[in-house]
Amino acid sequence: MSRVFAYCRVSTTDQTTQNQNLEIQAAGFAIQQNRFIEESISGSVAANERPGFIKLIDRMESGDVLVVTKLDRLGRNAMDVRATVEHLANSGIRVHCLALGGVDLTSSAGKMTMQVIAAVAEFERDLLIERTQAGISRARAAGKQFGRPPALNPEARAEVIKRLAAGTNISELAREFKTTRQTIMRIREAALKSPQSEITVHSSEE
Repeated sequence: MSRVFAYCRVSTTDQTTQNQNLEIQAAGFAIQQNRFIEESISGSVAANERPGFIKLIDRMESGDVLVVTKLDRLGRNAMDVRATVEHLANSGIRVHCLALGGVDLTSSAGKMTMQVIAAVAEFERDLLIERTQAGISRARAAGKQFGRPPALNPEARAEVIKRLAAGTNISELAREFKTTRQTIMRIREAALKSPQSEITVHSSEE
């Protein structure tokens, strides 16, 4: 016989899950009190990172039923909800969402609903990528540098190039400028590629 569980979540400790419990009972689900899983955690936390939800998944078995009042109880966004429902379905667990008319998200009708959710998830992902790329483009246009900052500032790099041209070896420069030999070597390689380079490579420099 299938066991029925309910997952009720609120965002802060000063809120209660009482209304969710009443909704589930009013929908006709007879659920034992020890199968009501309640959790106070932000909706921004992915379902697979919530302690209460993790314990719930560990307790449930194939053939069991999970009831939630709304989709946002199951994840932080459409992508997270889709992944959570798919994981439950693969484990043989049926998921009922009251806000969607009590539809079983793992049934034929539910799968159609999940297709819509998947489309929304893909839209959200594409929109996020687009916004991220636009933000990077704006930042670059404003002169913002990305990646790890250089170990030496432009003045120090210029001095290193000058000293390399004068014949100072790499290890000595690394000690003097408190950096690594690899950094000095990269500066040398970049300078050698410059048409104006005056550095002569000597095998004994390293």
